[in-house]
Amino acid sequence: MKTLVIITHPNIENSQWNKAWLEALQKQGDFTIHQLYNEYPDENIDVAKEQQLIEAHDRVIFQYPLYWYSTPSLLKKWFDTVLQYGWAYGPDGSKTAGKEIGVAISTYGTEASYQHTGSNRFTLEEILRPMEALAQFISATYLPHFALNDTSTVTDERLAQSSKDYIHHLQTVKPVLVTQ
Repeated sequence: MKTLVIITHPNIENSQWNKAWLEALQKQGDFTIHQLYNEYPDENIDVAKEQQLIEAHDRVIFQYPLYWYSTPSLLKKWFDTVLQYGWAYGPDGSKTAGKEIGVAISTYGTEASYQHTGSNRFTLEEILRPMEALAQFISATYLPHFALNDTSTVTDERLAQSSKDYIHHLQTVKPVLVTQ
C-alpha cells in the first residue's frame, strides 16, 4: 500500500512533535512525504500536481497540529482547491474513491481536556468529524486517527516513543468496519 503523508505545519523547524514525526518518517523510507508549507510558501497550490500525488497513492495521511479545533489554513485551502467537483466527487468524480484517509494530529491540550467533562467539551473523534465527513464525501475510507496530546510536556523519551508509536500506527492502522 502506497502511503502519502501530507504534513501541514507552518513552522516545522520550530516544532518538536511534528518535526520528530517527520524525521521518523524520513528514516523509515516507506512513505511519500509532502510538506505543504515548504512546497507552497506563497500558498499558490499546483492543483494538477497535488491531484497526481493523490492518484499515485492508496492512502493519504494528513499530519498537522490542531489549530482552533481545525486544520492549519493552508490545508483548508488545499481541500478547497484540490478536491474538485468532477475529480473527487460529483459526476465522474471518482479519483479518490477507494482511497484511505487518515489524520495524525498533535494537541496542546491533555487527553482529559478532550472529553465531554474536559475544558474543550468535545472528544477528538467529535472534533475530527469534518475530516471523517470529507473522506465519506469523496468516497474514501476514513481511518482511526493518531493523536498526541499535551505537547507542552516534552522529554527526549516521550519524543522517541511518540515517533515510534506514530510509525507503528501508520504501518498497522486498518479501517473501522461500520456495521448496521
